[in-house]
Amino acid sequence: MKELWRLDAVAQAELVQSGVISALELLEETIARIEALEPRLHAIESLDIEGARLRARHPPQGVLGGVPFLIKDLLPYPGLPCRMGSRLFRHNLSAQGSPYSACLDAAGLIPLGKTTTSEFGLLGSTETLLSGVTRNPWNLALSATGSSGGSVVAVASGMIPIAHASDGGGSIRIPSSACGLFGLKPSRGRCASTGQAVVYDMLVEHCVSRSVRDSALFLSLTEVDNPALGPKLGYVQESIERPLRIAYYSETLMGQNPTPVVAQALEHTITLCRSLGHELQPVAAPKIDGQVISDSFFAIAGFGLTQLARMMTPLLGRAPGPQELEPFTLELIDWFATLPEEVVPNAITALDAAGQSMRNFLAAYDVVLCPTMPIPPPALATLAPTLGRERLVKETEQLAGYTPIYSIAGVPAMSVPLYVSDEDAPIGSHFGASLGQERVLLGLAYQLERASGWADRWPPSVST
Repeated sequence: MKELWRLDAVAQAELVQSGVISALELLEETIARIEALEPRLHAIESLDIEGARLRARHPPQGVLGGVPFLIKDLLPYPGLPCRMGSRLFRHNLSAQGSPYSACLDAAGLIPLGKTTTSEFGLLGSTETLLSGVTRNPWNLALSATGSSGGSVVAVASGMIPIAHASDGGGSIRIPSSACGLFGLKPSRGRCASTGQAVVYDMLVEHCVSRSVRDSALFLSLTEVDNPALGPKLGYVQESIERPLRIAYYSETLMGQNPTPVVAQALEHTITLCRSLGHELQPVAAPKIDGQVISDSFFAIAGFGLTQLARMMTPLLGRAPGPQELEPFTLELIDWFATLPEEVVPNAITALDAAGQSMRNFLAAYDVVLCPTMPIPPPALATLAPTLGRERLVKETEQLAGYTPIYSIAGVPAMSVPLYVSDEDAPIGSHFGASLGQERVLLGLAYQLERASGWADRWPPSVST
């Protein structure tokens, strides 16, 4: 029982269902683990310990019944705070759920609290003026990245086996790479609705996990019927049984090459995939203008924030200011005010065209491989929200050099933890496939998991 924290969610659920341990005992072990690690790592935005204990005394009957669970603090869940990483919503409590939160309940998960995120999920590092800095368990001086940094740190450190996360440009895949986890972004429209309005539909909900089977099971519990994606996947449990045609490239959409250690990690993955019988083919990076992608993304973000500020102004009696919003957010709103009226429709048109180009690119192969990030996990404060818009946009363009186009295209993609540098920095490998092809990615992930043994690889600072 001292090693409960090493088990994935499927194994923990099996222990509860077999009566080896009660849901309440499992919860108390989880709380103790969180209390031991949280002061160093800061992955938790809020906890509802008594509410979780009440549920654990009468655990719901679900596939993951009795397993403690944490939710990224961008997703509303009834009775829990939803601060969205912002002081503007410091006192916000969610009253209603959504079809997505209903799926979590039906799975039997026990919500224990919320994990940290960047303000409104905008920046790729989880360092907020609301609650402070979330640290990478592999090296406390490194960023956990983001925006799902809290969820990833909670799982990577063994606080909890699985946690909710979301991805609108890399926010599952990038922190999974930085902290050595498996991170799948499903196809757009695969999962149940959160009921949240968006300006441009790039965001998908899923989880972060150590094991592939946790992610695959979780996906089966949250997916919905969508004719555009074909039949429901169900619980994918099998490795791929055929050789795949895998294309690979290394240049980012901004025209940058990865650092030497990331290039070395990519070569390691290419060699591993070849040893498993797959055909690896070098190709040029997709011919998509990364600067147009960046400009369009931030224009749409600026529009959304401007609308939010206008909505909150009557409630505050003034426009939100430095007491409520971070400097980067305020600068983004000010910058958007200088843009022409047609910028948002033009941005949407540009992203739609880029997404179609990426889907065409992917259609020629079973799977496409590239690094998840062009750099190792960056130092803390590299993406601090106080640094200024222009600098932070440039840092974001570097950090997210590969992942956003897969979100824009709406296709499934995953970061797989196949490499750790000599400096103990995890470096993920990124695989993408055509719309609806999660089964292929998960089958490959099972194969890579078995071949690499990453499930037993833990950050040195939390392994005891």
